[in-house]
Amino acid sequence: MKQQHVVVTGGAGFVGSHLCERLIADGHRVTCLDNFLTSTPDNLAGFAAHPDFSFVRCDLTEFLHVPGPVDLVLHFASPASPIDYLKLPIQTLKVGAIGTWHALGLAKEKGARFLLASTSEVYGDPQVHPQPEEYWGHVNPLGPRGVYDEAKRYAEALTTAYRTSEGLDTAIVRIFNTYGPRMRPADGRAIPTFVRQALAGEPLTVAGDGSQTRSVCFVSDTVEGVLRLAFSELPGPVNIGNPDERTVLAIAQDVLALTGSVSGIEFVERPQDDPKVRRPDTTKARELLGWEPRVGWRDGLKQTVDWFRTAVPTQSAALHGR
Repeated sequence: MKQQHVVVTGGAGFVGSHLCERLIADGHRVTCLDNFLTSTPDNLAGFAAHPDFSFVRCDLTEFLHVPGPVDLVLHFASPASPIDYLKLPIQTLKVGAIGTWHALGLAKEKGARFLLASTSEVYGDPQVHPQPEEYWGHVNPLGPRGVYDEAKRYAEALTTAYRTSEGLDTAIVRIFNTYGPRMRPADGRAIPTFVRQALAGEPLTVAGDGSQTRSVCFVSDTVEGVLRLAFSELPGPVNIGNPDERTVLAIAQDVLALTGSVSGIEFVERPQDDPKVRRPDTTKARELLGWEPRVGWRDGLKQTVDWFRTAVPTQSAALHGR
C-alpha cells in the first residue's frame, strides 16, 4: 500500500495514540490533532520525533485546517469515559456535533475518506443481546450518559448525511469497550480503576452486585479492526469489539488474581443508566473485513497491568485525572 497522509483527531488519546503509532509503523504519514482536554502528550512520546509524524494542538470546535493533501481522516476526538463526559457535558456534545462537522468539512475539502469513531454506547442499555448493527438502541437522552450517547448518535447521522447528500466517502465504526496500555488510571472505567486500586492496595469498587456484563477488546485488536474498515470501501456501521462477555465482578477478581493484590472488593452504588449487558455481534466484521480479536483476556490484562506498574508512577498528572 502506498503511503497515505492520515489525519487523526483525538490522536493523543488512548485509542487515538495507538492508531497513530500503528499507522506510522505501516509507513503512513500522520497528522495528529488534539487539545489535551482528556489526553496527555505522554501518549505521543514514543513516536513524536518520527519524521512522518506531526502534531497540531487545536480545538476542533473552533477551527480546523491542515495544509496539503489528505487521504484519510479518522475522527476520534471526544471525551470517552463517564468521569470525563459527566464533568464535561457541553464539551462532549460540542465535539460530537461541531467537531464532527468540522472534521467532515476537512475530509470534503481534501477529497479524503472519513471514518467516524462511534461507540457501543449508541445502543444504550440494550434490549437486544448481543447487539447487531441494525439495532437502533435504547438510550435515555435526558440521563447523565445522554450527553455522550446522543453526541455519537448525532455524529452518525451527520456522517450519513454527508455520505448521502454530499457524496463523501465515509465509514462508521462502533467501538466496544477497549483496554490496554495508555489508559488513564483515573478515567473512571472499570479496568484501569481496578488495576490502579489493586496496585495501590485499595479495595476494588464494583458497581452494584457486579453481575452486569462487558465485552472487552485489547487495544491492538481494536486498532486492527478500525484500520481494516478505514482502508476498505465499506460505509458501515461495523461493530469492532470482543464478543467474549464477562461480568464486572469477574473482571475485578481476575485483576486481583493477576496483580497478587490483597485488596478486597467493595460494592458501591450502580450509576444511573449503567448498561446491564454489553456484547457485540461481530458477524459483519468477521465476514466483510476478515477481522476477529486475537489477544486473549489473560494476555491482554497482563500487558495492561505490566504497563500500569512501570508507566503510571511517572504520570502523576494522569493520576489526578488530567
